[in-house]
Amino acid sequence: MSQELISNTIVIVSIVLMAFLLFHPRVMVSRTWRATVTPLASIIGSGFLVLAPILIREFGDWATLVMAGLCLITYVVGAVIRWNILVLDGSFNLLPFNRPEVGLERLSAVALTFAYVISVCYYMNLFGAFSVSLTPWSDVVYGRIVTTLFLIIIAAIGWWRGIMGMERAEQISVGVKLVIIAGLLAGMTYHVVKMLGEGSVVHNNVQMGWNSLRIAFGLLITVQGFETSRYLEEEHDAATRIQTMKYAQWISTFIYIIYIGLAAMSFSLAEIGLRETAIIQMTGHIASLLPILLVVAALAAQFSAAVADTNGGGGMMQEMSRGLLSSRVSYVILVVASIALTWIANIYEIISYASRAFAVYYGLQSMLAAFLSSRVSGMRIRTVGFALIALLLFLVALLGIPAE
Repeated sequence: MSQELISNTIVIVSIVLMAFLLFHPRVMVSRTWRATVTPLASIIGSGFLVLAPILIREFGDWATLVMAGLCLITYVVGAVIRWNILVLDGSFNLLPFNRPEVGLERLSAVALTFAYVISVCYYMNLFGAFSVSLTPWSDVVYGRIVTTLFLIIIAAIGWWRGIMGMERAEQISVGVKLVIIAGLLAGMTYHVVKMLGEGSVVHNNVQMGWNSLRIAFGLLITVQGFETSRYLEEEHDAATRIQTMKYAQWISTFIYIIYIGLAAMSFSLAEIGLRETAIIQMTGHIASLLPILLVVAALAAQFSAAVADTNGGGGMMQEMSRGLLSSRVSYVILVVASIALTWIANIYEIISYASRAFAVYYGLQSMLAAFLSSRVSGMRIRTVGFALIALLLFLVALLGIPAE
């Protein structure tokens, strides 16, 4: 049996087994899995495929350790959001907010609304551009038309089916994405084991400096998305949202670290070059099926991340309007803003502002957590920790730069 046939067989078997698991009727109707899917869809979004080339190019053999550090920091930030969910659920009877807390919550809502509009627009513009890239209509205008049509579909799902419809759309698209990722990781594992046996594992030595740290700050935002759990209270109680946010972060951390570790041992700097999407073509050396499957995964990633952020944004707008805006109306408002932005702006020029807005949002939420913690227990380690996290996130917003 040829090596190519073995690799493709491993990929196919892994895909079939994961599909059986994720699309099993018990999993599809599980409330826990539905609540896990929304943050997971956003965490493993458009950044998944581009992270490996960027990290290997900037950090070489240290790429896996840097990825682990990014996941650790975001898990700590997730603890901030989980604390705020617990408090806002009334567990400590701290509502209503004091004036500083009201100000922090409103400011963070503004930052998050801006970030959600940009990110939904960004995800779907990537989706549109990818959709037409292999057709005779590979043009910006046609890409924007596809983007607009699918944004309308997202709004329609949200309007007619509400949060349940949004979660079902996420389940299907995230399921497809995770199934393909299972095939990718299985194929890469076989490839690395073979390289270990041949003594041909790749080592990438790079010079790291101040800009490397700033790029790492910029990449922190690619593994965000867990905050969407906070705004799903219409369908899920606080305990469910807290636990499923942890599940989403555990699953994504496992996937990211294994993926980056395997990629760092498989691909050289010369192969990676300067194209962040190079991973798609490069995987053709591992298994001939993978490039086609990764294109499908890329489309599923954009769609699921856009739906997740629309879902989270709708819930956030409902919370901040104190029920004056239903989540269904909020979905439509957010999509209309994204469509307008699609046609009047070059989204690729302003996406860095969305990244900074997310960092500012997390920083403000950390400050809010510090205030709430001080009311519960005074100036203890937890309160000081939340304040230090806020400082770190404001530094990320200030110093983080995109990888170019």
